[in-house]
Amino acid sequence: MTASERRPWGSLEVDVLAVLRAVGEPLTTAQVQAGLGGGPAYNTVQTILTRLLDKGLTQRGPSPQGGRGHVYWPTQDAPTVTAQRMRELLDGPGDRRAVLREFTADLDPADADLLRALLAQAPDAPA
Repeated sequence: MTASERRPWGSLEVDVLAVLRAVGEPLTTAQVQAGLGGGPAYNTVQTILTRLLDKGLTQRGPSPQGGRGHVYWPTQDAPTVTAQRMRELLDGPGDRRAVLREFTADLDPADADLLRALLAQAPDAPA
């Protein structure tokens, strides 16, 4: 695989989480690898699962087949993880107001309406 054929940074983690979420039950490394179309090597998938475990994005338990194998499952759904990432970015260095302004500047009108409605329903929304 050449540099131009490589996946974007972090995309394999996203793909592994998507496989785990789509199935809705704990999976072994081999099952995750199969869910990815068998492309990445088993050891690569195992490494990604371990990294996701270290990041708190998955949990691990003993395989029902016994032995030394494990099964993995996501700790949170995709919307929760995305919202947490957005909050982390907002809490980082930089001009929070400018970031929010840029984010909202290109929102689809339907998304802007939805955001307004959600903000109006927020527990601490002004009356």
